[in-house]
Amino acid sequence: MNPFTYERASDASAAIGMAKGNAAARYLGGGTNLVDLMRETVERPEMLVDVTGLPSGIEPRADGGLLIGAAATNTALAADAHVRTQYPLLARAILAGASAQIRNMATVGGNILQRTRCRYFYDTAAACNKRQPGAGCDARDGFNRYHAILGASPACVATHPSDMCVALAALDATVHLDGPDGTRSIAIADLHRLPGDRPDIETELQPGELIAAVELPPLPFARRSTYRKVRDRASYAFALVSVAAALDLADDGTVRDVRLALGGVAHKPWRASAAEAALKCRPANPESFRAAAEAELAAATGLRDNGFKIELAKRTIVAVLGDLTGDEA
Repeated sequence: MNPFTYERASDASAAIGMAKGNAAARYLGGGTNLVDLMRETVERPEMLVDVTGLPSGIEPRADGGLLIGAAATNTALAADAHVRTQYPLLARAILAGASAQIRNMATVGGNILQRTRCRYFYDTAAACNKRQPGAGCDARDGFNRYHAILGASPACVATHPSDMCVALAALDATVHLDGPDGTRSIAIADLHRLPGDRPDIETELQPGELIAAVELPPLPFARRSTYRKVRDRASYAFALVSVAAALDLADDGTVRDVRLALGGVAHKPWRASAAEAALKCRPANPESFRAAAEAELAAATGLRDNGFKIELAKRTIVAVLGDLTGDEA
């Protein structure tokens, strides 16, 4: 048994005050990840601060963007009419993740901060630098079918498990934080860290900070967007590779603008900047899509069991962009 105390916060200020100065305190949303980690003794908090009382509204902004409260459930976000019409890739990404029961519980803030599902991270008998810095990484020479092909390091090859975050990365979302030193905002592309030599430090959050809200900028061409998740079975499985994409086409059929992000391939949701740059002002055809995919995956490195993900990622990018143009290769 690992004893802990439980406190319920009415707002962000109360939550921050309860957790202040306690490095072993954890903020609790729906608990769909944290409670599992506690059961496995990977996480051993001394205090849980329930933050489901934080704002949960989903509010269109005057500029055409959207403000999403951190306590909004995944189900509510996926069902929101504004999300479904203006940002369909986000609704599809959420619905591709987990079961309906988990989506009913999981919060937006918790989804963003969920931890890897690497089996060696969960196995306290295995060596894992993320769980215990300096212990080693058993995944590198173990079963690594689901592990990273981009941005990994000798210290860690784990992947970030969120589907929702891949869509948020493609949409240039901003995460609004609150903490002991006040409020600040950070682009979601900068929130999660690559492993380097400290894979245990997963985000840029400071001690005691919590996610208060997520903001989506106006992006009219996101109406032409989608999300595809490739996995070993049709439901309740994490991505081998996923692609979130939004496409803006000029009248002459060239790519005027594009947003691309990948999941299942890195320690963080992977914004496909090289592919975006390669596509702009190019014809929207399978040849251009393949060239963009090659540019993005040029630095990919496979492990013993996951080298297939490099080609899978390329083909999925081409297929998703083809879906959006009605010209699937």
